[in-house]
Amino acid sequence: MVFSSLLFLFRFLPIVLIMYFLAPKKARNTLLFLSSLIFYAWGEPVYIVLMLFSTFVDYTLGYFVSYYISKQQRKKAKWCMITSAVINLSLLAFFKYWDFFMGSINSLFSLNLPLFHLALPIGISFYTFQTMSYTIDLYLGNATFQKNIISFGAYVSLFPQLIAGPIVQYKTIAEQLNKRTCTFEEFALGIHYFIIGLGKKVLLANNIGQVWTSISSLPKDQQSVATAWLGIICFAFQIYFDFSGYSDMAIGLGHMFGFRFLKNFDYPYISKSITEFWRRWHISLGTWFKEYVYIPLGGNKKGLKRQFINIGIVWFLTGFWHGASWNFVVWGMYFGVLLIMEKWFLLSFLKKFSNSYSHLYALFFILIGWVIFAFDSLSDGIHYLSYMFGTSSVPLFNTDFLYLLYNNAILLIMLCFASTPIPSNIANKLLPYHTTYVAKRTTLTRCIFYGIVFLLCVAYLVDSTYNPFLYFRF
Repeated sequence: MVFSSLLFLFRFLPIVLIMYFLAPKKARNTLLFLSSLIFYAWGEPVYIVLMLFSTFVDYTLGYFVSYYISKQQRKKAKWCMITSAVINLSLLAFFKYWDFFMGSINSLFSLNLPLFHLALPIGISFYTFQTMSYTIDLYLGNATFQKNIISFGAYVSLFPQLIAGPIVQYKTIAEQLNKRTCTFEEFALGIHYFIIGLGKKVLLANNIGQVWTSISSLPKDQQSVATAWLGIICFAFQIYFDFSGYSDMAIGLGHMFGFRFLKNFDYPYISKSITEFWRRWHISLGTWFKEYVYIPLGGNKKGLKRQFINIGIVWFLTGFWHGASWNFVVWGMYFGVLLIMEKWFLLSFLKKFSNSYSHLYALFFILIGWVIFAFDSLSDGIHYLSYMFGTSSVPLFNTDFLYLLYNNAILLIMLCFASTPIPSNIANKLLPYHTTYVAKRTTLTRCIFYGIVFLLCVAYLVDSTYNPFLYFRF
């Protein structure tokens, strides 16, 4: 599916871009809306109806929220906003969580309630949160009503970030929906983000993902402590470069069409605490929960005990948002407990040590969290943790570890290097923009670099069958 969708995007995007820039400005949102529906229909034709339903419902309820606010009838406006949230969350719960809830009830009470085994609509977790942000922001006075339903539909279905984020709050692009320009410089910046993201995904995430797949499927007699740690390090790199790569591609496509989506990742693996990590990882999701759940619950303004409860609620929901499985709930609560401990005393304690120790502390607990995240079965995750800590009578290291390390050492070094701001800083120093001569030289150098990366990605896609986007399932 993902292999085909990337190649489909390469064929689809040039046609849309040509039509977009040839079209009158007033028709561009219509073109984006229709193009996004076609792109979505290529993967999930049946669920176009669901997306159109969400668009119509939230547009209509948004109108009433705005109308009642203008008439100083905030109670009625609040009920319209709540109705929007209930409808959106009900759709998400039905398609994403029905079988999970029914399966859990069947197991607990020995019942036989029906399971529907419905395919999860692609991107539903992302566009559901986006449409909810619209009516909530209208109620809070942070946005104005979008009069044009086609423009609103373009916001809901926008194909650059529809499938796997980032989650775009309506208030951040409200003005851009109505009026935007795309300069040559902005388009060039879009190409930069898109190629970098594509390279992250195809050249880095896919290759290290194959190593993780090999290690995670090894039988116990071939496992070792070192192999298990190497495996989860590979998964940590895979999920970062996979998801941040897609986010960069979406941000780049946004720039090409005149949109400025906010950054979604900021080198999370350089963090020196779990708190810092979650300020740098999946920023759009963290911002959404902070603004629409944590702050309305009282945030940190109602005492330390209430703050801890609020953090617990947010992280239970964050874990559950990621998937209909108990491992995601445990994963969310795991990070919730760590964040509570840091707010309580751990951050103050860590300040007594050097940055290196704080960094190792953060990486250690991040990797443990990825074990919980990676295995849908909690028992499988526990077994893998037992390998990592040598409690399953596995050796410290073995020939499999040495073989995997030897064959992937260069890739691992590249991934460590690419997880930091160092490559970007070096590029900015080597390719500055100070004079006309330097500008021309650096432009040519960057174009050659982008061309090489793009050709390598296409060659890899054509030749490979391993191309999963990890966040498609969310």
